[in-house]
Amino acid sequence: MITRFLPWKFLIKSAARRFGIVDPLNIIARVRRFAQPSEVQEPIELLRAGIVFHARGLINSHAIQYNLDWVWPFWVEKQFNPKDPSFIPRGFSFSHVNMTHRNWTAVGSPDVPAYPIVDPRGLLTPLYDGWSIDCWIITHDGSQLIPSRMGHACQSIGLDPTLSVDTHLEKEGMMLGSRISADRLNGRYYAFMEVEASSEKNGWLVVALRPYNPEGIQFIENIRFHKQPEKGQDCHWLVNRQTRVCLDRMPEKVLFSSYHDGDVRHRWQQPETLMKIHCGVGLATSAAFFPISPQPRKITISTDLSRDLSREAPVQISSASSWKSHRHSAARLSVPDRRVNHLFDTALSTLLLLSAGDAVPGPYTYFRFWFRDACLMIHAMLGVNLLERSFRLLDTFPGRRKMSGYFQSQQGEWDSNGQVLWTMSRYLDVSGARPSSRWLDAIVKGGTWIERKRVPEKKGLPHEGMLPAGFSAEHLGPNDYYFWDDFWGLAGLKAAAGILRRHHSSKQADAFVQYAANFEKSIFRTIENIPYEKSRGCIPASPYRRMDAGAIGSLVADYPLQLFPAGDARIMKTVDFLMANCFHKGAFFQDMIHSGINAYLTLDIAQTLLRSGDARYRGLFETVIDLASPTGQWPEAIHPLSGGGCMGDGQHAWAAAEFLMMVRNMFVREEPDRLVIGSGIFPEWIDQAGKGEPVSFGPTATPFGPVSVSVFKTDRGAGVKIDHQWRSSPPGIEIRVPGFGGQTFTGKKEGRFETEVEKI
Repeated sequence: MITRFLPWKFLIKSAARRFGIVDPLNIIARVRRFAQPSEVQEPIELLRAGIVFHARGLINSHAIQYNLDWVWPFWVEKQFNPKDPSFIPRGFSFSHVNMTHRNWTAVGSPDVPAYPIVDPRGLLTPLYDGWSIDCWIITHDGSQLIPSRMGHACQSIGLDPTLSVDTHLEKEGMMLGSRISADRLNGRYYAFMEVEASSEKNGWLVVALRPYNPEGIQFIENIRFHKQPEKGQDCHWLVNRQTRVCLDRMPEKVLFSSYHDGDVRHRWQQPETLMKIHCGVGLATSAAFFPISPQPRKITISTDLSRDLSREAPVQISSASSWKSHRHSAARLSVPDRRVNHLFDTALSTLLLLSAGDAVPGPYTYFRFWFRDACLMIHAMLGVNLLERSFRLLDTFPGRRKMSGYFQSQQGEWDSNGQVLWTMSRYLDVSGARPSSRWLDAIVKGGTWIERKRVPEKKGLPHEGMLPAGFSAEHLGPNDYYFWDDFWGLAGLKAAAGILRRHHSSKQADAFVQYAANFEKSIFRTIENIPYEKSRGCIPASPYRRMDAGAIGSLVADYPLQLFPAGDARIMKTVDFLMANCFHKGAFFQDMIHSGINAYLTLDIAQTLLRSGDARYRGLFETVIDLASPTGQWPEAIHPLSGGGCMGDGQHAWAAAEFLMMVRNMFVREEPDRLVIGSGIFPEWIDQAGKGEPVSFGPTATPFGPVSVSVFKTDRGAGVKIDHQWRSSPPGIEIRVPGFGGQTFTGKKEGRFETEVEKI
């Protein structure tokens, strides 16, 4: 193309001088000096997402702060309120984005990749990145119950028979409740909002269309209301000429307003005059008014989700019964702590929901595929015995590989190949399945890519033999030679060698063993050569970094990869450094980009403590429980003051996955030659359960076969019952329940065995 031959740099510099502004190329060059030289500077995918994110933030800055008399979503009401800890000054902010309450919960089906989301006050955003539906109460004397302005709401998640989010609010004799779900009706898929309202004073239940969502403005340009009861249809709005929002009964009046006329809320006393509106600004609002009294009034609002489903490959639209069938084979947990049981069930539902199509780490901000998140989600699915679903997801990976062998989610992130190979190996190990020729081809080429990608060993530089500098997948800082990438790559090569040895070619397996040995030698040589003033005996994020919060990435070598033996001195010193310097309110605080409390990384540290026999794992686990939202979710990062989400998606699948794996490993944990049983069980669970009532978990898939564990109180201590189906020789069994004596022996061949450990 001719644009390749244009002197773009000269033109940009000349324009900057002419208009008296800073040279952007010089700024970019300065920024890049903070990073190690890399073949990829900033992944285009991240730049694209950032541009979209802040474009909305720029619109928010023009729409919100000049119209604070509107009803805005919960995050705006908090973040723009100078009396609230969530307040953020706006004077020099380029864009106004949600950085204090990134909390929402998706509803849906485990077979349908459409995710209506609900915010902490019951605001429903039925379509992906769409506008929203809200409900209010306005009495005839002007008293109002506006959910987003309420200081408190009771919100919970329902799991049976389908996912639902319930929100309940009360104020001065007014009551407003809603239940939001998504399900099939007459062959189509809908988001349902069932609303119940009452008021001691006569007034209105208001159902309002809102031109925003939990991220900010989302345009509504056209709204038309249709009264069609004579045709056998519900009355409904048609929004932006494409989406129907149906009401199961006729409102007494419907009002409309454009941006220049203000929020429709201010027109609540006016009579009905129009049945449609167009707003060129894109901030049209409309509200349906239903009379209410002390007697509760119920309304059901249904939104057709066909627009979202049309973006996906054809899917089978399932009913609520599909939840039961998908949960049927999954592991079950039973402990006396109802919070733990509920969070486990909720986390399981989150993984099922967010893997209806591709495995995606979130229903909104992160509604896109990354190998990294998908692999860690699949790892947890295997841990809770979802083998068929894991295979369906993994079987798409070979088709996503580039010709070079690179499993690329986004350029400049070098962890994905190792993650894919390691996760494929985990599936094959715990399922006993044989890989297809497609898998074997992808494994060979993916492993070869890792070997070829490593930096040549020629110049005596600290990073020789490692993967290149890249933009960290785990937000560890600027481009650098991150041990996170190398540990994943090494684990991937070792996993590939094992697969090839068992299922393909000993000769090729020998080659991969040598690749892994050389890689491992380079990594450990690099670690050993880091000056002590930088490492402090720990493993920093890269050989060029001092110890900081980024060192959290290096712990992947212990959990889940087990490249180090349990309790390795360098790993434990890294944990001690992080807990002493990078914790806030009992949990890991990620300074790098997230700038928030991180639930899943806190659990990763807890896993390392659990594996080493360090009782501090318990405090971290309990802190993460306390950090869960009322609907049992964890955002990617949590604001230290507001307690709301401050980074990423408001419902983070990786966090749910790590909670499942933490519970699983507390009951059944693997070491290369044995299973460790019960090492994380709380002693009081056994006492509280009562004599003969078991604390139990299972089945979970392990390389030795599926296992279920029950622990129950006895006269002398605790009985331990292990149900299993060993595929070959029984493994070593180590029973290590805190507060009770331990046992070590070889597992029995029959399908169940029972033993007893005495209380200490």
